[in-house]
Amino acid sequence: MDSNQDQLINRLKEKVETIVSLLEKSEEERLRLHKEKQQLAEQVKLKTTAFEELERRYEHLKLAKAILGSEGNSHDAKIKVNRIVREIDKCIALLNH
Repeated sequence: MDSNQDQLINRLKEKVETIVSLLEKSEEERLRLHKEKQQLAEQVKLKTTAFEELERRYEHLKLAKAILGSEGNSHDAKIKVNRIVREIDKCIALLNH
């Protein structure tokens, strides 16, 4: 009986070691994935900032093109300039409060 108990204990030890090893690997993988998630979040943030900057520059380019464009585009330019003036007026009003 003593031999059977020793075998049982040895198998149990092996299984516990296997479980501990799997747990350690899982923890390492979790840490790796967490780090990767942070890196991807930072990349998304940078890309979003770059996209917003490009969008702003595109709007400025459209406005400049409309101002310099033909007579048909002068109406669009006036509308855009009026919109910008209204936005500036809103900002000034907010600053005065």
